[in-house]
Amino acid sequence: MERRSRLRRGNNPGRHSRMQHRKGSILMEPKGPEPTRRAMEPNGVPVPRQKMSTFASPLRAACRIRHKYLLMKRRRVSTEQREPGDGERPGLKGQEGQGRGARNRGKPPEYFTFDKVPIRATRKRHSHKKRKVLYPNDSRKYLPEEKKSKAKHCLFLLSVIVFFQIYNAIENLDDNVLKYDLAGLEKTLKREVFGQAVAIDNVMDLLNDYLSTHSHNKPLVLSVNGPIGVGKSLVGRLLAKHFRSVLGDELVHQYFVLHHCPTHDNVTSCQQELQVVISEIVSRAEDEEKIPLLIFDEVEFMQPALLDFLHNFLQPNQTNEFLNVVYILISNHGQAEITKFVLHNASSGMTQQLATSEELVFTVQSSLVHIHPLWNHADIVPFTLLQRHHILECFLEKMMAEGFYPDSAHLDKLSGELNYYSVGEHQYSVHGCKHVDSKINLLH
Repeated sequence: MERRSRLRRGNNPGRHSRMQHRKGSILMEPKGPEPTRRAMEPNGVPVPRQKMSTFASPLRAACRIRHKYLLMKRRRVSTEQREPGDGERPGLKGQEGQGRGARNRGKPPEYFTFDKVPIRATRKRHSHKKRKVLYPNDSRKYLPEEKKSKAKHCLFLLSVIVFFQIYNAIENLDDNVLKYDLAGLEKTLKREVFGQAVAIDNVMDLLNDYLSTHSHNKPLVLSVNGPIGVGKSLVGRLLAKHFRSVLGDELVHQYFVLHHCPTHDNVTSCQQELQVVISEIVSRAEDEEKIPLLIFDEVEFMQPALLDFLHNFLQPNQTNEFLNVVYILISNHGQAEITKFVLHNASSGMTQQLATSEELVFTVQSSLVHIHPLWNHADIVPFTLLQRHHILECFLEKMMAEGFYPDSAHLDKLSGELNYYSVGEHQYSVHGCKHVDSKINLLH
């Protein structure tokens, strides 16, 4: 058999070359008539051709397997070399999945790290649609003409009018404040009153806010409270003197309770007199477009019936002329609460800021409301205790007014004769500057 196959290969070179060609290339196969030569036996007799079906079928199967293997290998290599952004062909999803699985099996094991996985940035394609202007078929294709609106001119004119109104209102506010000369009043109070700078600032802020306009929904009620000798009555006199100079004597009234209504017997007549005075002042001020000033001193001695009568003028539901009035109530009510609060907080080192403490104002107003409900409508301005260096300033001012030479040793001796509350390094006068005049009079 070996001999016959050799002879067959040797005698049939065409078939041998075709087999070699089939092994090398899979898809290409020679076409056309195949040259055949019959093998010859040694005696010259031709040998009949045998069929190659038994040999060609396994060979073709092996070639097909090799062809598929090479094709899969080629696809795997092309998949490995492909970039991450390349697209995928839908027909090769299954085969690429198989190649990906084989590739993952061939990779070495990866180790866990805390590095963040890079996120692939995908570019979003923005579709720019051209805006088409649709015109009806029966019209000409052109843009509509822009018509000038008259509303713009009206809006501009209205804005100008509002601007001038606001400007005039601001000018009127400034004119009202300048009319009362509050800057000069503030300088006078700070020069004449010792140890009450914070309380004076509070009074001036309230007056500035109220006197800046002439229309109000309620009168301004200032309640000046504190111990004796701290400058409450002095502030009342300075306010009356200043407003008489800018408003006139007819629009300023000082009411001293012990002088105008000292006893219980004439309370009714006191009410009638007070009503006449207030009505005349308010009517005159309304005619002149000014705000009058009414100062009530020694309110702690005012009778309850007179307090009830005065309470009626402090209500917000009144006619307009009674709403544009400034009332100042001066009294010693609340002096115990103020003294206790100052001595308790003296160690904090913020003595000047105690007058504006919300806790102190609430405590004083609560005690005043128990006396009479009219203090519900009042703004409380507490005057605190004076320290020893304030008493020295009082002695110095009084001695210079009387013509005495201000000797520092003499001043220390005179101030040392007064009584003080001692809290650590601080000394607060018990009676303030009340006894300074009597001590100076002894020097004559």
